[in-house]
Amino acid sequence: MKKSYKFLLTSVLLVAMVACNDDFLDKLPETSIGTENFFNTEEDLNIYINNLYNFPGFGNYLGDRATDNATTTGNTELKTMMVGSPSSSTITGGWNWGDLRTINLFLENYERAQVDQETLDHYGGLARFFRARFYMDKVKRFSDVPWYEEVIDTNEDELLFKERDNRDFVVGKIFEDYDFAAEHVFANQPSGAVNQWVVKTYKARHALYEGTFRKYHPELQLQASADDYLRIARDVAKDIMDNSGFSIYNTGNTDSDYFELFNSTNLESNSEVILPRIYEHETLNSGWTSIIFGNFEVSPSKDLLQSYLMTDGSYYTDQSDYEENLFVEEFENRDPRLRQTYAFPGWELIYTSTYSQGGGIYIQQLQKNFSGYHQIKGFLNGTDESVNYSVDFPVVRFAEILLTYAEAKAELGELSQTDLDITVNVLRDRVGMPHLTMGPALDAVQAARYPNVQGGQVAEILEIRRERRVEFALEGYRYDDVMRWAAGTLLEKEPEGIYFPSLGNYDLTGDGVDDIKLIAASESIPSGDDKEVNSLGVKLIYYRAGMQGDDASVYLRNGNSGTVQTVSERGVFEEPKYYYRPIPATHVTVNPNLKQIFGWD
Repeated sequence: MKKSYKFLLTSVLLVAMVACNDDFLDKLPETSIGTENFFNTEEDLNIYINNLYNFPGFGNYLGDRATDNATTTGNTELKTMMVGSPSSSTITGGWNWGDLRTINLFLENYERAQVDQETLDHYGGLARFFRARFYMDKVKRFSDVPWYEEVIDTNEDELLFKERDNRDFVVGKIFEDYDFAAEHVFANQPSGAVNQWVVKTYKARHALYEGTFRKYHPELQLQASADDYLRIARDVAKDIMDNSGFSIYNTGNTDSDYFELFNSTNLESNSEVILPRIYEHETLNSGWTSIIFGNFEVSPSKDLLQSYLMTDGSYYTDQSDYEENLFVEEFENRDPRLRQTYAFPGWELIYTSTYSQGGGIYIQQLQKNFSGYHQIKGFLNGTDESVNYSVDFPVVRFAEILLTYAEAKAELGELSQTDLDITVNVLRDRVGMPHLTMGPALDAVQAARYPNVQGGQVAEILEIRRERRVEFALEGYRYDDVMRWAAGTLLEKEPEGIYFPSLGNYDLTGDGVDDIKLIAASESIPSGDDKEVNSLGVKLIYYRAGMQGDDASVYLRNGNSGTVQTVSERGVFEEPKYYYRPIPATHVTVNPNLKQIFGWD
């Protein structure tokens, strides 16, 4: 078998043992789950810990859909909030505590196992790692939350009805868990298992999150301690860089090395992947979905595309009239990661699925509410299902460590050229891009995105943010980044698509031959032999163009010209309120000691 380690639900007994209602107030008494018959051997501990694994998979490639990286025709919580009148009665997710009870139950019982202390500490560290991740997700959503490190019984009213603990206290407890886990979880574990380096990666990730969040969110009144967490991020990232043995995957093929990270059936041996999620057809299928390609619900944005640099390292947005570049022109002389993320002119579609035009050189399919851009990063463009369902997912990449270190150093005002050379420039070397140097020219477009960045290394911070956006494009990182940088107003801009200067014929494949024809919404698409043919004798694909709300097949900003429009109104991002979520009203009714914060009711 291909895989050396898989995390499956290996015991029906275990599932029954730990099952519980996620409602915080609806719990089974501890005596009803038979803990006295478990937690006796290392096998027991291992089985239980495996049940805590909840790392992301292919769904993460759709994670940018509610940001400025992509648009969606589906519903998202933030999308609903920004165009409506949200309250604690309508925003009701996230206040679930079943996983915490499962973790704390383990921590209260694991030391009974007949194993040596080092092994006990390893498993205790794993459980505390999962608790730290659980609580960090709660802090990111609610900020102040009640901290529990014990299993609560149904008669413990003082604990059941306690108030929220403040963010500073809870985050302090989270990092106590991370500290213990980083010290005691074994470094050598089977591929796909949590080891010391996985723990330290999450510790660095969350320290960077908390440090920058505190720095850019004055409503917390925690800015004085922001640097404490930035220093943790810096130091832990450097430890991983120096001692873990991981390195950036780079075979010298600048046009494919980056792309191969996202369509490999064997990330176990990849030098960059700190934590792979391992799949094998008919044993543990990847669950990948063809909608990643982007003409079912989600599609990438022009704003993301415009963030990629030119191949000489200059800013794409420094070109005159860059916003009016045609589709083919947008991909000329660009950072190679663009063509390994977006379907580019001349790209060949093999996995046709529901794409009506079939296989072959792909002609960008236009339709209303979609940008016209398509995502190939994470899209498995092959017909062999045994391969497609065996592709591994890179949960944690060493690239993140490099950019965590660079960003933390820049935010602390400590960044040097040496730091850039061992971080950002290692990533640029993989794709053959020029190096970033200290004191780069300030990009006006990037500066306008993040007007709250201050200090002596503003330009460097902005370029590190660009690098992070490009390197992790459409991997699900963008939302957290926008939130921690207090850049929520970026999400008010309606995502746009391909630019068309007028109605008429257009080449979308880059061969100089027309592929599509835009006609007015008031016209009818001709049928059969009445359609115009191009110089190759192929019939053009017709689209009726109009404004939002028209009976048209594609929306343009001006009806008969402009960028493709995906949504008429994104709404308003209310600061600081929308950086947080309310406790659902039903829980506040049960426990009136839980008070709403940041303007929620």
